[in-house]
Amino acid sequence: MITDLALTGLLDTARTAHRGVGAFNVVLLEHAEAIVTGAERAGLPVILQISENCVRYHGGLAPITTATQAIARAADVDVLVHLDHIEDPDLVAAGIDLGVDSVMYDGSHLDFAANVAATRALAVRCHAAGVAIEAELGEVGGKDGVHAPGVRTDPTDAAAFVADTGVDALAVAVGTSHAMQTREASVDRDLVERLRDAVPVPLVLHGSSGLSDDELRGAVRAGMTKINISTHLNGLFTRALRTVLDERPDLVDPRKYVSAGREAISAETARLLSLLAGRK
Repeated sequence: MITDLALTGLLDTARTAHRGVGAFNVVLLEHAEAIVTGAERAGLPVILQISENCVRYHGGLAPITTATQAIARAADVDVLVHLDHIEDPDLVAAGIDLGVDSVMYDGSHLDFAANVAATRALAVRCHAAGVAIEAELGEVGGKDGVHAPGVRTDPTDAAAFVADTGVDALAVAVGTSHAMQTREASVDRDLVERLRDAVPVPLVLHGSSGLSDDELRGAVRAGMTKINISTHLNGLFTRALRTVLDERPDLVDPRKYVSAGREAISAETARLLSLLAGRK
């Protein structure tokens, strides 16, 4: 169900209430179906994310995005469709044309000045179309072996970056790393609090799959608002499929085993959304 609740409104409301909003990546169509079903079970809003890697896998932006948007529109809760880690400005423009709710432009591979210039230009373009924009200052780890221990986002740099670019949300490096398959990372909560006080827009936590429930709660309490989770759900999906196929090696109809993965994601989505909202 699409309402007038844009990304900025959703995140600003959550930030004021010291709650987190779950943002989960769509890889297959079943991911979008499962995540929305989980959000409906929890009775909470959710953000469906489509990454540039996902776009390449599907051979283009439109097929997976329009299908995801259709699932979002049919939902009984607020569901936003967001493009995640987009490095190609042309892909941002294509997303705007398709009517996505928000985009995350990733200029973190650029130096500070170049990142500011590129992000500012895209922010102007997004805002003219009524689309919110998230950006990243520095690189969160796990993509190319970056983010050495101890590397963190500086609050002064973060405040300057937001002021110079006009972005609506900022992804920061506070101790997490992308693609973690174990939940053993920890968040620098003192730094999160300093970033929260310095930066006037909601903070985004990438690489949240590596955090335990207690670490997720602590990150939200300290000031993180948008919580990105992907690898954790993919692991549950894969393990559920593997269990069914191990038990039934005769199966050839994908619906009979993929549905197990879809249910695993749905159940965990409902649980995580409730946790991030402070219900448990």
